[in-house]
Amino acid sequence: MPQLLNNNLSMWTILKNQSDYNKAVARLDILSENPPHPNSDEGKELMLLGYLIHHYEETEFPISNPDPIEAIEIRMTDLSLSKKDLLPIFGDRGTMSKVFNKQRNLSLSMIRMIAEKLSIPLEVLIQPFVGQESRPLQKTSLAMEPAGTYKKKKKR
Repeated sequence: MPQLLNNNLSMWTILKNQSDYNKAVARLDILSENPPHPNSDEGKELMLLGYLIHHYEETEFPISNPDPIEAIEIRMTDLSLSKKDLLPIFGDRGTMSKVFNKQRNLSLSMIRMIAEKLSIPLEVLIQPFVGQESRPLQKTSLAMEPAGTYKKKKKR
Protein backbone atom coordinates (compact mmCIF):
# COMPACT_ATOMS: atom_id res chain seq x y z
CA MET A 1 0.00 0.00 0.00
CA PRO A 2 1.54 3.34 -1.00
CA GLN A 3 2.20 5.93 1.64
CA LEU A 4 2.65 9.67 1.30
CA LEU A 5 6.01 10.10 3.00
CA ASN A 6 8.73 12.49 1.78
CA ASN A 7 7.71 12.30 -1.90
CA ASN A 8 9.63 9.01 -2.22
CA LEU A 9 9.32 7.56 -5.71
CA SER A 10 10.02 4.00 -4.60
CA MET A 11 6.98 3.82 -2.30
CA TRP A 12 4.49 3.58 -5.19
CA THR A 13 3.38 0.19 -6.46
CA ILE A 14 0.49 -1.09 -8.54
CA LEU A 15 -2.79 0.36 -7.24
CA LYS A 16 -4.80 -2.58 -5.94
CA ASN A 17 -7.87 -0.97 -4.38
CA GLN A 18 -9.87 2.23 -4.10
CA SER A 19 -7.85 3.40 -1.10
CA ASP A 20 -4.56 3.16 -3.03
CA TYR A 21 -6.21 4.91 -5.95
CA ASN A 22 -7.51 7.78 -3.77
CA LYS A 23 -4.05 8.30 -2.22
CA ALA A 24 -2.41 8.35 -5.65
CA VAL A 25 -4.94 10.86 -6.99
CA ALA A 26 -4.46 13.07 -3.92
CA ARG A 27 -0.68 13.01 -4.40
CA LEU A 28 -1.05 13.67 -8.13
CA ASP A 29 -3.20 16.71 -7.35
CA ILE A 30 -0.53 18.07 -5.00
CA LEU A 31 2.25 17.55 -7.54
CA SER A 32 0.16 19.06 -10.35
CA GLU A 33 -0.35 22.38 -8.53
CA ASN A 34 3.27 23.38 -9.28
CA PRO A 35 4.42 20.94 -11.96
CA PRO A 36 7.99 19.84 -11.25
CA HIS A 37 10.74 19.48 -13.85
CA PRO A 38 10.28 16.11 -15.64
CA ASN A 39 13.78 14.87 -14.68
CA SER A 40 13.43 15.69 -10.97
CA ASP A 41 12.35 13.06 -8.44
CA GLU A 42 8.96 14.75 -8.10
CA GLY A 43 8.64 14.92 -11.90
CA LYS A 44 9.33 11.19 -12.15
CA GLU A 45 6.86 10.54 -9.35
CA LEU A 46 4.22 12.60 -11.19
CA MET A 47 4.74 10.58 -14.38
CA LEU A 48 4.63 7.28 -12.45
CA LEU A 49 1.43 8.30 -10.68
CA GLY A 50 -0.13 9.24 -13.99
CA TYR A 51 0.68 5.79 -15.37
CA LEU A 52 -0.53 3.94 -12.25
CA ILE A 53 -3.79 5.92 -12.10
CA HIS A 54 -4.41 5.41 -15.82
CA HIS A 55 -3.81 1.65 -15.48
CA TYR A 56 -6.14 1.39 -12.48
CA GLU A 57 -8.89 3.35 -14.26
CA GLU A 58 -8.56 1.24 -17.42
CA THR A 59 -8.96 -2.00 -15.47
CA GLU A 60 -11.55 -0.88 -12.91
CA PHE A 61 -13.65 1.47 -15.05
CA PRO A 62 -13.46 0.15 -18.62
CA ILE A 63 -15.31 2.07 -21.31
CA SER A 64 -16.72 -0.09 -24.08
CA ASN A 65 -17.23 1.02 -27.65
CA PRO A 66 -20.71 2.23 -28.59
CA ASP A 67 -23.07 0.19 -30.74
CA PRO A 68 -22.11 0.65 -34.43
CA ILE A 69 -25.51 1.99 -35.48
CA GLU A 70 -25.67 4.36 -32.51
CA ALA A 71 -22.17 5.61 -33.39
CA ILE A 72 -23.26 6.23 -36.99
CA GLU A 73 -26.37 8.10 -35.86
CA ILE A 74 -24.43 10.23 -33.38
CA ARG A 75 -21.81 11.09 -36.00
CA MET A 76 -24.54 11.91 -38.54
CA THR A 77 -26.03 14.35 -36.02
CA ASP A 78 -22.60 15.88 -35.35
CA LEU A 79 -22.06 16.43 -39.08
CA SER A 80 -25.68 17.49 -39.78
CA LEU A 81 -26.16 14.60 -42.20
CA SER A 82 -29.38 12.78 -43.01
CA LYS A 83 -29.81 9.15 -43.97
CA LYS A 84 -30.28 10.35 -47.53
CA ASP A 85 -26.67 11.60 -47.48
CA LEU A 86 -25.49 8.05 -46.75
CA LEU A 87 -27.61 6.36 -49.42
CA PRO A 88 -24.64 5.88 -51.80
CA ILE A 89 -22.92 3.81 -49.10
CA PHE A 90 -25.86 1.43 -48.67
CA GLY A 91 -26.91 1.30 -52.30
CA ASP A 92 -30.67 1.43 -51.77
CA ARG A 93 -33.21 2.50 -49.17
CA GLY A 94 -34.21 -1.06 -48.31
CA THR A 95 -30.68 -2.06 -47.37
CA MET A 96 -30.19 1.19 -45.47
CA SER A 97 -33.43 0.61 -43.56
CA LYS A 98 -32.44 -2.96 -42.65
CA VAL A 99 -29.04 -1.81 -41.39
CA PHE A 100 -30.46 1.05 -39.29
CA ASN A 101 -33.12 -1.30 -37.86
CA LYS A 102 -30.36 -3.82 -37.05
CA GLN A 103 -31.90 -6.47 -39.29
CA ARG A 104 -28.83 -6.62 -41.53
CA ASN A 105 -25.12 -6.49 -40.73
CA LEU A 106 -22.79 -3.93 -42.18
CA SER A 107 -20.74 -5.33 -45.05
CA LEU A 108 -17.01 -4.81 -45.28
CA SER A 109 -17.44 -2.27 -48.07
CA MET A 110 -20.05 -0.37 -46.04
CA ILE A 111 -17.74 -0.34 -43.02
CA ARG A 112 -14.88 1.07 -45.09
CA MET A 113 -17.01 3.81 -46.66
CA ILE A 114 -18.69 4.77 -43.37
CA ALA A 115 -15.32 4.91 -41.58
CA GLU A 116 -13.96 7.20 -44.28
CA LYS A 117 -17.00 9.46 -44.65
CA LEU A 118 -17.90 9.79 -40.94
CA SER A 119 -14.43 9.33 -39.39
CA ILE A 120 -15.60 6.52 -37.13
CA PRO A 121 -12.91 4.05 -36.01
CA LEU A 122 -13.10 0.64 -37.68
CA GLU A 123 -13.06 -1.02 -34.23
CA VAL A 124 -16.46 0.53 -33.51
CA LEU A 125 -18.02 -0.46 -36.83
CA ILE A 126 -16.90 -4.10 -36.90
CA GLN A 127 -18.55 -5.01 -33.60
CA PRO A 128 -21.86 -6.86 -33.52
CA PHE A 129 -24.92 -4.73 -32.83
CA VAL A 130 -25.99 -4.50 -29.18
CA GLY A 131 -28.11 -7.55 -28.39
CA GLN A 132 -26.86 -9.41 -31.45
CA GLU A 133 -24.17 -11.48 -29.71
CA SER A 134 -26.57 -14.40 -29.17
CA ARG A 135 -28.03 -14.16 -32.67
CA PRO A 136 -26.19 -15.87 -35.56
CA LEU A 137 -24.75 -13.55 -38.18
CA GLN A 138 -26.65 -13.34 -41.42
CA LYS A 139 -24.93 -14.64 -44.51
CA THR A 140 -24.48 -12.00 -47.13
CA SER A 141 -24.20 -12.59 -50.82
CA LEU A 142 -23.11 -10.41 -53.68
CA ALA A 143 -26.76 -9.69 -54.40
CA MET A 144 -27.09 -8.12 -50.94
CA GLU A 145 -24.13 -5.76 -51.39
CA PRO A 146 -24.82 -2.12 -52.23
CA ALA A 147 -25.39 -1.34 -55.87
CA GLY A 148 -22.29 -0.13 -57.67
CA THR A 149 -19.89 -1.93 -55.34
CA TYR A 150 -19.08 -4.64 -57.90
CA LYS A 151 -18.57 -4.06 -61.57
CA LYS A 152 -20.21 -6.41 -64.03
CA LYS A 153 -17.88 -8.38 -66.24
CA LYS A 154 -18.15 -7.60 -69.91
CA LYS A 155 -19.19 -10.46 -72.17
CA ARG A 156 -16.88 -11.22 -75.04
